[in-house]
Amino acid sequence: MASWLPEGWQHDIITVAARAECRAFPRTPVLSREAQEVARVPRGRVHADQVRRGLPWLYRLYRARILELAASISAEPVKPAADDRYGMVLNVQRGTEMRFECHIDSNPLTGLLFLTDHAADAGGELVFAHDEDADSVAAVERDCVVIRPRAGYLTFFDGRRHPHYARALRSESDVRVVAVMNFYTESYPESTRPRELNRHLYGDD
Repeated sequence: MASWLPEGWQHDIITVAARAECRAFPRTPVLSREAQEVARVPRGRVHADQVRRGLPWLYRLYRARILELAASISAEPVKPAADDRYGMVLNVQRGTEMRFECHIDSNPLTGLLFLTDHAADAGGELVFAHDEDADSVAAVERDCVVIRPRAGYLTFFDGRRHPHYARALRSESDVRVVAVMNFYTESYPESTRPRELNRHLYGDD
């Protein structure tokens, strides 16, 4: 994807990522696959409206060229989210305490565009469980597939059945940024998104 990104895109990403909301977020209703004793997970989030304002080129890619790629690998028509509040966000990790929640997805197709580069064994890997019943980070790690973040690389997946999470980084000075894009299909449209998610995130349906 690097050839599709504009000149100076790394600077844009760093600037916008610096405004991420970083805190211990409560576990996500319905979708969380964290161990029962884990109530919150520290991580960072650049919300969709911030992405649209600060990275308009990325928003356009989501709704045009990346959408076309998503459609090319799907057996049925693909649409981006109509609700801009959750269509595309940035997930941000800083230092060694943050990671992304172990969860499953509510949408049938997710696109992840890695925006930072991380060496082998530097942490920040995207980890998928083979076991659909995995209900904790430890359970995921017992039998998994691991994807190392490489800046400019895009991956698509259906994460509705296989729990997944992002490992913590191993350096206090390191930063991981990834764009997360939700897509929907005719057989699994946006209307199937659980109402509990919007209540959890925005206080409404």
